[in-house]
Amino acid sequence: MARDYYGTLGVSSDAGPDEIKRAYRRLARELHPDINPDPAAQERFAEVSAAYEVLSDPEKRRIVDLGGDPLGNGGGGGGGDPFAGFGGLGDVMDMFFGAGGRSRGPRSRVQPGADALIRMQLTLEECFSGVTRDLAVDTAVLCSECTGSGCAPGTKPAICDICGGRGEVQSVQRSFLGQVVTSRPCPTCRGLGEVIPDPCRQCGGDGRVRSRRNVGVRIPAGVADGMRVRLAGQGEVGAGGGPAGDLYVEVDEIPHDVFTRDGADLHCTVSLPMTAAALGTTLPLPTLDGTEELHVEPGTQTGTVRTLRGKGMPRLRSTGRVDGRGDLMVHVDVVVPTRLDREQTELLRKLAALRGEEQPNLSAGGRNGHGLFSRLRDTLGGR
Repeated sequence: MARDYYGTLGVSSDAGPDEIKRAYRRLARELHPDINPDPAAQERFAEVSAAYEVLSDPEKRRIVDLGGDPLGNGGGGGGGDPFAGFGGLGDVMDMFFGAGGRSRGPRSRVQPGADALIRMQLTLEECFSGVTRDLAVDTAVLCSECTGSGCAPGTKPAICDICGGRGEVQSVQRSFLGQVVTSRPCPTCRGLGEVIPDPCRQCGGDGRVRSRRNVGVRIPAGVADGMRVRLAGQGEVGAGGGPAGDLYVEVDEIPHDVFTRDGADLHCTVSLPMTAAALGTTLPLPTLDGTEELHVEPGTQTGTVRTLRGKGMPRLRSTGRVDGRGDLMVHVDVVVPTRLDREQTELLRKLAALRGEEQPNLSAGGRNGHGLFSRLRDTLGGR
C-alpha cells in the first residue's frame, strides 16, 4: 500500500507548506545521524526526509492525495522479512547471510502520462506572420466519474489477497550458498499491492478516458518546417490520474508557388523579356508583406541576383522571439523568344546589322580582348 507521508511527518493532509517544513525541521533536529547515532533513528530520519521530499513537491503531493506513491518504485522502509527481493548488493548479501532485507514495495497506481504529437499544416504566409489556432486533440483525460481513482463512486481499493499488499510474490530456492529468494510482480494486482473490487464504469478502473478536446496553440512568426511548439501538460493523462505529459505541435510547411525558403532567406525567379533586360525596366514585385519595386538595370543578364535586404522571413531565436529578418533573393531569367513573326524578324535583323552582329564573333567577349581563336593562335604559334 502507499506510504502515509503525512503520518510520517505528523501533519494532517491539509497542512500548508510552512507547517510541513516546520514539522520536518523539528524531526530532523531530533533524528539527524550527527545528533542521534541510534540505527533506528537513522532509519526514521531517512523516512522523514523522503516524506518531506514528496510533500514539498506539489506534483508529488498531488499523486499522494490521489492515493498513489510517487516513490513506490524506489523501495520502502526496512522490515524483518529475511526473504527480500533482489534490489542491490546489500539485498543479495542480506539474503545469503540472514541479515534481513528490504522489499521493493508495491508499484504506484498513479503513473505519469505520455507525450503526444500532432502535426499542423501551415502556409508560408502563416509561417511568416504567425498564427493562433484551436486544435482538436484526441488524448487520454482524467475520468470525471472517479477523478482518477479507478473506483466506482463510494468504493475504494482493497489489499491484494495474494501478495498481502506487497505488490510482489516470492519463491525460495536452495543453492550451495543457502536459500536464495527471488521476487516477481504479483500476477493478480500487477505489482500494485491492491485491487479494485468495483471498477469505475466510465473508465474501467484506469482512471482516465479517451476524449476529443480543443487546445489553443499560438505559433510564433518565423517557424519553419519540422519545428515543434511545446504545450506543457496538454498531453496524455497518466494511468490512475497521473500528471499529463506534454503536447508537441510539429509544423508542416506547405510549399509555396512563388518563393522557396532557405532558413530565413527567400528565393524567387523573375522572367524578363529580352528587350526589357536590354533596355532596363521597373516592375512591381509581390512579397509576403506588400509589393516592392524591382529596378532592372539595362543589360541585365540571365543569372543576375538582386537582393532585397530585410524582405525575407523573420529570424526566430531559440527563446521564441523574432530577431530581425532574412533577405529576398530575386533571380533574373532572361527569356529569348522562340517564335517571331515576319515584322519582328526583320526588326531583329536590322538591330543585328546596326550592331554588327549578323555573324557571331567568337573572339569577342574574351578577357583582355583575347577570344577563343586568338588563344588557339597564340598557343599554336608558340610551338
